[in-house]
Amino acid sequence: MGTDIGIDLGTASVLVYIRGQGIVLEEPSVVAIDKNDNTILAVGEDARSMLGRTPGNIVAVRPLKEGVISDYDVTERMLKYFIHRAIGRPLFRKPRIAVCVPSSVTEVERRAVEDATRQVGARQVFVIEEPIAAAIGAGIDITRACGSMLVDVGGGTTDVAVISLGGCVVSTSIKVAGDNFDEAIIRHMRRKHNLLIGERTAEEMKINIGAVFTPSEPAYMDVRGRNLQTGLPKTIEISSEEMIEALNESVTAIIEAIHSVLEQTPPELASDISDRGIVLTGGGSLLNGLDKLITYRTGINVIISEAAISCVAIGTGRYIEYVSSGRLDPRTVNNNPKYRV
Repeated sequence: MGTDIGIDLGTASVLVYIRGQGIVLEEPSVVAIDKNDNTILAVGEDARSMLGRTPGNIVAVRPLKEGVISDYDVTERMLKYFIHRAIGRPLFRKPRIAVCVPSSVTEVERRAVEDATRQVGARQVFVIEEPIAAAIGAGIDITRACGSMLVDVGGGTTDVAVISLGGCVVSTSIKVAGDNFDEAIIRHMRRKHNLLIGERTAEEMKINIGAVFTPSEPAYMDVRGRNLQTGLPKTIEISSEEMIEALNESVTAIIEAIHSVLEQTPPELASDISDRGIVLTGGGSLLNGLDKLITYRTGINVIISEAAISCVAIGTGRYIEYVSSGRLDPRTVNNNPKYRV
C-alpha cells in the first residue's frame, strides 16, 4: 500500500501530514537562492533566518504569494525538498498527495499547484479547497445535512465558507491575513513613530503583543528599528492597546467578508450556524481577541479550533481517506464540475 500525504502549501509555512504519522514537518515557506548560479542554499527555517540579512548575491524569497504560486520553479524545488525530508526514505510506490488551495483560485492557479505536485513524484494528486480541509481537520463531519461555518485565517488569504453535505454552499476568499497584519504593523510604526522595522520584528510584535479587542491586561514590548529622521537605531516601548489601532483596518476587512457570506447563506443553514457557532482555524486565528471581536460584531459564538495551525494539513491528509471510502465526491467538494482527480 502506498503512502498518503497531505500538504498545507501556505504562503507563510508548509505543513506535511502523513497518514498514520500525523504532522511530520512544519517549516516556513522560504527559499534562499544564490543568484549567481541559481542554486538553493537553504530552505525553511534556515532560509527564513536570512530574510533581510543577505548579501547582494543571495536572495531569500517566498515562492507563494497570497495563497498561490508566484514562482513555479522555486515552489517545485521547495516541495521536493520538504517531501523527501518528511518521508525520510525511498518509497517502492509513489505516494498519493493532496494539496490545499484558497477557495477563490482560478483554474490556471489550481493547475499550477497540481502540476508542481506531480513533478515531485506523486502518482495521484488531489487539489482541495482550504475551508473543506480546515473543516475536516477540525473534526467537523462535513457530509451531514447541517450548516457549518469556517473562517481560515492563513498567511496570505482568509477563507470564509459555509459547508453542508460535503461541499461549500457559500464561500469567499480575501487577500487579507497574517502577512497583511505584519505589513499593517510596519506601516503603523513608520507613520506614528517614524521607526522603520523589518518583517521579522513585525511578526514578533504580532505574536507577543498583537491584539484586536481590548485586553484585560495590556502587554508591552520593546521594539528596535531605525529612526527615519536621524537614521540611527532606536528602541521604543509599544503596548498591545496600540496594536488594536494598527490592525483595525485589516481585521475589519475579515469581518466584512464574514458578514458578506452570512448575508448569502440560506436561512436554514444560517439557523444551524447560529446554533453551532463559527469555527476559526489557521495561524491568524490565534491573534489575541479576534474570536471576541467576531462574536461582538456578528452576535454568533466563535470557537477557535484546538489545532488551529495544523487543521488544514490534517484535513488535507484525511481527505484522501474520505475519497477512498466513498464518503466524498471530489467534484462536489471542490464545487467545480471541471475538477479532475
